[in-house]
Order: sequence, then structure tokens, then C-alpha cells
Amino acid sequence: MKLATLRDGTRDGTLLVVSRELGHALKADHLAPTLQAALDDWDYLAPQLEQLYNELNARPPGPAFELDLAQLMAPLPRAYQWADASAYLNHVELVRKARGAEMPPEFRKEPLMYQGGSDSMLGARDDIVIASEDWGIDLEAEVAVITGDVPMGIERDKAPQHIRLLALVNDVSLRNLVPAELAKGFGFFQSKAWTAFSPVAATPDELGEAWDGKRLHLPLLVHVNDAELGHPDAGRDMNFHFGQLIAHAAKTRPLGAGTIVGSGTVSNKDRSVGCGCLAEKRALETIEHGAPRTAFLRFGDRVRIEMLDAHGRSIFGAIDQRVAPLASRAAQPQPAAEEPATS
Repeated sequence: MKLATLRDGTRDGTLLVVSRELGHALKADHLAPTLQAALDDWDYLAPQLEQLYNELNARPPGPAFELDLAQLMAPLPRAYQWADASAYLNHVELVRKARGAEMPPEFRKEPLMYQGGSDSMLGARDDIVIASEDWGIDLEAEVAVITGDVPMGIERDKAPQHIRLLALVNDVSLRNLVPAELAKGFGFFQSKAWTAFSPVAATPDELGEAWDGKRLHLPLLVHVNDAELGHPDAGRDMNFHFGQLIAHAAKTRPLGAGTIVGSGTVSNKDRSVGCGCLAEKRALETIEHGAPRTAFLRFGDRVRIEMLDAHGRSIFGAIDQRVAPLASRAAQPQPAAEEPATS
């Protein structure tokens, strides 16, 4: 099934069940007011939400309404935990090679992961508000899983059974702030600004054969200002699968329901598929030409990230954002949406 969160003027929005083709939706707040509430009691509520989903797909019932993706928040507008990894070592290797650094052998043994801010996730149509272009604004196209409760010390082969939903991610990075932060030896903070999510999150069964239980084998379509940046396959060259990532995060602590675990920038060894972020493209240019030729994002630029199924249909809806200056638009919650008309 597919779930989303309707913007309603509150911090956590209203839980929606969304039709497979993303055209219609039903409020599910009589079952659970928010997606977090559904995740907290998943075993009991998921079958009831699934029944609503099947009814919606068979024939939209009276309370259903036409869905405007622009009225959706992130599926989890604020999450208890956001852990982002770097599961594609091709990306790590290229970025390091461009600055003349080797990849340490231990990077191949266990995943890189940092804990990001999760108190205000962006919706798929929300502006990326940044104070300065000089900070090196970049996108990162990723896949993420949302978990149920995960016990501490879980084995990597058992971890995937705790995956409840998948979604797409734009993990905004401020590249020019990264070196100084990492030089302090204490990790990312200011250089990891906003994180945006696809309009819809989907259960693993919605992905069919593309989901093997650990990896999602479909291209991630990435555009900047309508020009394709890349279409790397999310299942290819993923050195650490989601079971390994979840197990890594839960090595020393349990993970609460609603934890989001990101894959890191999707990256393939095949150069013909392009890139999932500008930093990687700039790294390739530096390796080939001695210096980058591609600029980072500027105010007014647009970013689009989407994934299509085997029939060319959007699975999660598209992340479609504009980069905006802080001076012209403060990063405040959007006004409440008008009550959708029922049909």
C-alpha cells in the first residue's frame, strides 16, 4: 500500500491512504491520526489500512478525493531518528579520488553512517531554503527505508523484516561547509541542511520483483533544471544492503518505530548512467580535466527525483523542489491546506 501525510496546519499532518496510481486518497485518521501513530501500532493497524487501500484501488469510495501532491508533507514530517549511510562505495571512492585521497580498507568492511536532523523534514514540493549560494548547495538522490521497532544487536539477515515502508530522498548537502566540519573530527552538522522526501511512502510489496528484500532494483531518475543528471540503478553497486545498514545502526541501541535509514547517494560504476549528486559529477570532471566544470545549485534552480516502475508509472511521486534564498522566504511551516473536496 501507499501512505502519505496531508498538510493540515499541524506539525505532523493527517495520515492518508493513496491509490496505486497516486490519483486519489482517503483520510485514515479514524484509524491512526498520523503515520507515526500507524507505525507505533503497525501489526494491528496495517491490515485495516490495507483494506482501505484495496477499496480505494478497486473503486474510489465516497470519502475519497483527488490528490494534489503539492498539498503533502513528508510522509514523516518529523521523525524520531534519521540515520543516513553511504552504501555505494563507488561514490565514496570517486569523491576521495578527486581530492587525491585513497579509500581506507575499513570503509569496505562496515558502512559509513551519520545521524542527521529529523525535526523538520521537507515535503516533496517544499522549497530548499538556504542562506547563501557560497555554501555549495548540492542534492543527493537516495532511497530510504522506514522501520518498525528494531531490537538492539539484530543480525543483518533478520533486520529487513522490520522494514515497513520505502521512500525517496533528497538529502541536501552544503559541500563547501563539509571540509571544515570534518576537520574538527566530530562529523556533519551545519553542512547537512534539509532532507526532503517523496510525496508517498510504499510498503515493500508494492515494488514487486524490483524489491529483493534488501535492495531496490530500479533506476532513480535525477534532473536539475529539466536536464538529466543521471539515472543510476538503486540496486546495482550497493555494497551495503538495507539489512546491513539497519543492523549497523542497531549495534549498540534499539531503533524506535519510525526510524528512517537512508542509502546515501545512489551511484553506479557505469559512467553512462550519470550521477545522483553534483559532487560526484564534479569529482569525475576533476579526475578527467583537473578541475570541476559543473557549478553547485543556485537560487531558482529546480531539482527533480523520481522512480518509475516497469510500466513507466511513478511509484512514490516525484520530489520536485526549487532552491530559494532565506531572505525572500523564511523556512517556516506552510499554511494549512484547504479541506479537500470529496467525490
